[in-house]
Order: sequence, then structure tokens, then C-alpha cells
Amino acid sequence: MPAMDEVLAARRAARASRSQSRANVVSVFILLVSFIVGIVLAAATQNPGWFFIWALAGFFFSQSPKIAKQWERAVVLRLGKYTGLRGPGLFWITPFVETISIYIDQRVITTSFAAEETLTSDTVPVNVDAVLFWMVHDSEKAALEVQDYAQAVSWASQTGLRDIIGRTSLSDLLRGRERIESELQALIDSRSNPWGVTVQSVEMRDIVIPTSLQDAMSREAQASREKSARIILGQAEVEIAQLFFEAAKSYENNPTALHLRAMNILYEGLKEKGALMVVPSNVVESMGLGGMMGAAALRGQQTMPASYTQPASPAV
Repeated sequence: MPAMDEVLAARRAARASRSQSRANVVSVFILLVSFIVGIVLAAATQNPGWFFIWALAGFFFSQSPKIAKQWERAVVLRLGKYTGLRGPGLFWITPFVETISIYIDQRVITTSFAAEETLTSDTVPVNVDAVLFWMVHDSEKAALEVQDYAQAVSWASQTGLRDIIGRTSLSDLLRGRERIESELQALIDSRSNPWGVTVQSVEMRDIVIPTSLQDAMSREAQASREKSARIILGQAEVEIAQLFFEAAKSYENNPTALHLRAMNILYEGLKEKGALMVVPSNVVESMGLGGMMGAAALRGQQTMPASYTQPASPAV
């Protein structure tokens, strides 16, 4: 933790130094004009003092013009006291009396954060990566209410994610991403609103669980699918048995319908090419199929080509 604090302090110092020493075209133009005028006057009067006077004046007045980009707001302090926001575009400050503490970016900012080895409510360690979309809606609060609003938003996002994971089960975490994202957005927004920051959305990129647990979940899912398949097959068997029972009741007192059904089954079987069906003789007699089968055979012989000759029967 001390090393992390030192890194954050170094980043804040670098950001503040960049805000203070931000050069612009107007400042460079004023400085060049002052140097040129000083050189000309020193050469004309043979007095080098004019050069130093105009050089000091140019350096002083070059600190006054400042430029903020279209999406930026500059926080101006006068002798350490907040006086207001400036920008976008060109604005002027009193040199060495007023300073720019920070330029605040008002565009949408993306911040990635993660929760590593965080236990869910059912004590399963998970690694979760997420992305936060946020923006500064009140530059004054962002400059005065928090030391480093970007880092504060990052820490608030990470702690909020850990908090939600700790009271959510693994199944809910994997299935209810949208609910968790909306809940996390509301939690971060409530923490960051006093800093002048609003959260637009939160998106969870990845949820990583241990490899051993992945194998167990895969086996569990496979067993669940097999169980569902067997249940569906059993239900189908029950329905088929029920339909057969109803059909048997219909054929019980109607022998003609039963014979017609048997004849239809026999016909469907004989339609297939090369099919062979063995029918008991008592069934043929009871259904009167002898005449029908003979007629079918005679009709088949009539449709044979003329060139076809029936093979001679073997001698006995």
C-alpha cells in the first residue's frame, strides 16, 4: 500500500505540473515579440538593458493567456482561493497571482476495474473484469470535493463490485449480469455524485471461475441434460401407452375396424421394394386376405413385360 500511495502521489504531481506549464501559441507569440523588440531597442540605443527589460516583460505577460480545449474547463485559483471556471478557448489570468490548478475533462471517460479472487455468497472465488463509463457533470465539485476524482471513481467502482459479488451467489452472478450491472451502476453513482461525477453505464467483460469448478459445472450440466432427456423419453412412453390403450378400447367392440387396420399395416409393409412379410394362415383366413393377395399377384403378373418368362419349376 505505501508503494501504491507513492505512485498515486507522483501521478498527481505530474498532472499538476502539466497543468501549470501548459504552453500555448499566444504565450509564445508574446514572448517572441518581446525578445524582438528588446533586441531592436538594445541595438538602436546601444544599451543592452532594454533587452533584459523587454525579456522580463515578455516572460511576465506570456503567463497570462491560457487556452482550454472545447471539452475542458480550467479551475482558476487566486492566491489559493477558488475564483471560478474558465474556458473553453482563450482566456486571461493575472500572472503569478492566479493559477490553473487543473484542467477537467468533461467527455465520457472509460475506466477498467477488476475484482480478483473475490468470494461469492456461496464461497466460490471468482475474478471479474468490468468497464465503467462516466463523466464529470459538475467541474467545481470535481475540483473541490475530492483530491483525485478519477482515482476516487476507480476505487469506488472496485469496492462496489467486491461488495456486490460478496452478496451474490455464483449462479446469479453468471445468469443475472444485467441486474448486477444496473445495481453496480446505482451503487457507484450514489458514491460519486457528491464529487460531481455521474455514471452512464457499467459493463461486465468477463467472469473467470477456477478450472476445477469449471469441470464440475460441466459434469453437472451434462448430467442435467441427460436427466432431462430421460424424463422426456419417459413422458413420451407414457403418452404412447395411453394412446395405445385408447386405440385398444376403440377396436375392442369393432372387429371390422381392427381388420381394416391390420390390412393397412400389411399394405404399408408390402409397399416397400424387396419387403418380405410372414402372415399366419389363421390371420389370412380370418381377414379374408386370400382372395385379395391372389388378385394382387395376378395383377402383378399382368403388368410384367412380354419378354419376361417365368423360370421353370425344378423337377421333383
